Amino acid sequence: MLVHTFESPNFLPSPQNRQVHLLKSITYNLLRFHKYLHSVFYINRMIRETEAEVVVNFYELLSGVTYLCCRPQAKMICIAHQYLFLHPDFKFPDIHPLSVASLKFFTRLTALGAAKKLTLSFRKMREHPKQTLIAVPPLLRKEVLECESADNGYLHGYILNSGYFQEIYDWHKDNPAVKLHFFWDKKEAEPVTEITPNLHFHQLDDISFIQYMAGASAYATTAGFESVCEAMYLNKPVLMVPVHIEQACNAFDACRIGAGIIGSRFELNKLRELAEKKINHQDFRHWVKQADWLIAREFREDLVFEENPQPFLRRVFTNWVYKMGRSLPV
Repeated sequence: MLVHTFESPNFLPSPQNRQVHLLKSITYNLLRFHKYLHSVFYINRMIRETEAEVVVNFYELLSGVTYLCCRPQAKMICIAHQYLFLHPDFKFPDIHPLSVASLKFFTRLTALGAAKKLTLSFRKMREHPKQTLIAVPPLLRKEVLECESADNGYLHGYILNSGYFQEIYDWHKDNPAVKLHFFWDKKEAEPVTEITPNLHFHQLDDISFIQYMAGASAYATTAGFESVCEAMYLNKPVLMVPVHIEQACNAFDACRIGAGIIGSRFELNKLRELAEKKINHQDFRHWVKQADWLIAREFREDLVFEENPQPFLRRVFTNWVYKMGRSLPV
């Protein structure tokens, strides 16, 4: 698959690299507005030059702006778990109404002009025709589906921002006998950084991450949707420490179906207690196994496949989840 890149708005971390710095992010993106305008015209041109019949948009803001301003002829299908925020049956955590309204507004902007929106969901939900919104299962990689889950006695984790290192290290000093394998985003670090014989920090690596997930007693994360789904599929209890509103919504929704607990810090004592309780997400696993044909069904009327649609869609969506793909004309 040939991938073309373009400039797109992004969020910047706080100085401690723990949370999103909202003011800094707004200023940064305003200063780069001219580049984003260029990206809008670029997306429109690429759709036209490739003669795409359908554009698949993975929650990319500028794709929605392109359809608002340029009105491409190609049909756009949006897919992301964030479209669940528009579903009337979705329950939000106890957060400020203005924050909820802002999240919904941004989500609608990404889907301007969309023919349909497929929302990746932890559970089956009713179709919402007015919003052209359809809940589909998360599409997990085959490496996850083929994993043999075990309990090798260590805690596994992913910290989106390396600023959380100190919390993990402080807990480890009080619990040096507990083995910890955490993944982080510290780009200048070695592939594996051994802090002590029982505390290791790993650079992000798809295969290694899943292998450690499969052998863990439990999993700690900042509540990203995909990794919570992987942990649930492998029957790992999860401690979720949200760092922004979207992750707070993910964590709240995951807790409602028994994925684990929410914390304000990486309170690994609570995670160890949770790990002692055996869980079996049989209903979730059954839901996930329907992903291929349910998603393919939604695309079948819009795409003419030259191959079996299931492996095609799995390849596309896996590239998006793990390689940060943008909106690509199919």
